[in-house]
Amino acid sequence: MANANLTNARKAKNDEFYTQWSDIEKEVNAYLEFDENVFRDKTILLPADDPFESNFFKYFATHFNDFGLKKLIATSYDPSPIVNTQLELSLFDDNNEQDVGMTRKISRAYRIELTDVSDFDENGRINIDDVEAKLLAEKKHIDKGKKSKILGYLTGDESVGGYSAGDFRSAEVTKLRDEADMIITNPPFSLFREFLSWANPLEKRILVIGNMNAITYKEVFPLIKDNKLWIGATNFNVGMYFYVPEGFQYSKTYKFDREKNGKPANRVPGTGWFTNIDHGRRHQPLSLMTMEDNIKFSKHTQVQGREYDKYDNYDAIEIPYTDSIPSDYDGVMGVPISFLDKYNPDQFEILGGDGFGDTPPTKTYSHKAKVVDGKRMKSQTGTMGAVIRQDAFGKGTFFDVGYPVKAVYKRIFIKKRS
Repeated sequence: MANANLTNARKAKNDEFYTQWSDIEKEVNAYLEFDENVFRDKTILLPADDPFESNFFKYFATHFNDFGLKKLIATSYDPSPIVNTQLELSLFDDNNEQDVGMTRKISRAYRIELTDVSDFDENGRINIDDVEAKLLAEKKHIDKGKKSKILGYLTGDESVGGYSAGDFRSAEVTKLRDEADMIITNPPFSLFREFLSWANPLEKRILVIGNMNAITYKEVFPLIKDNKLWIGATNFNVGMYFYVPEGFQYSKTYKFDREKNGKPANRVPGTGWFTNIDHGRRHQPLSLMTMEDNIKFSKHTQVQGREYDKYDNYDAIEIPYTDSIPSDYDGVMGVPISFLDKYNPDQFEILGGDGFGDTPPTKTYSHKAKVVDGKRMKSQTGTMGAVIRQDAFGKGTFFDVGYPVKAVYKRIFIKKRS
């Protein structure tokens, strides 16, 4: 059930999930607490988004002066499936018949470039209303055929074999990327690999939302291993609610809230932030028990009262839960990918992964069936990673090594730093 709604969205070619203000604020505050000047004099790009509906744009435009931004660039995608459903910010005047039509369905992609947020409406306060007033004034200039440095249409390069207007891969948005210091957004989950490569965290600071399984992507894990990319401040295990377009198809087993603040919403477990902007949580050391104390006192039945398993095909021990990492073990350990939520690069070193890193297994296994005690049993199917020995043959075990072994879910291999 965990990824059912995400899967449905992909099948429908609609994985437009819109982030809540509260989630953006919570995450960004962690970076400001670590470094209050983290955004000062920076140009931030919010790509593949709808500037007039995005909480990313609303949040950073509201805090433009607080953060000391140099420039805020936002782009919309043509077309946006959630136009005028999230924010009270629109460049279209409902009193104008032509604009009403455009309000219901955006047919042009835009870009916004803010270098100043001041008291445009002269009411003594600076807030998002000033941004809206300024953009509306700029739109009137455009409607009269005048040019604007703040607001403009995106045309895309689809006609020459490229991408549609506002697509992050288009030449126009790529040029804006080259200008930016930071790229912050919630990219389509189905394009996460391509988006990360495009954003290039080796050259740009990034803060993007993705699914926890992206940790194992060949485009992602090497960056994490080399400490070029890490998990954000918000715990992956919490999951996130996203606003979704009207008519979103929920799975039949969906049991979570379907609305947030009166808007349709969808919960996606195992979703969080990927970044290369530093925050305090990643420097907090894990408090751990010794191996002996874990075996005596662990709350987990897989650990309490039993020896730690050793993998049959890797020279490492199995750690089924992050809080079961022994403080006094100096060898290689296989931990769940959720460990990265607690990973402190000063405390542990990442060595590789089982099938997605550069640590090759010492043995491989087939999926052949076998007759055991007169019964024909099927072996485990799927990609094989780290495996541990079982006490008996049974469903989900491999057979061709003469004794039963069973794969565990993807593991990251770590070692305690000296």
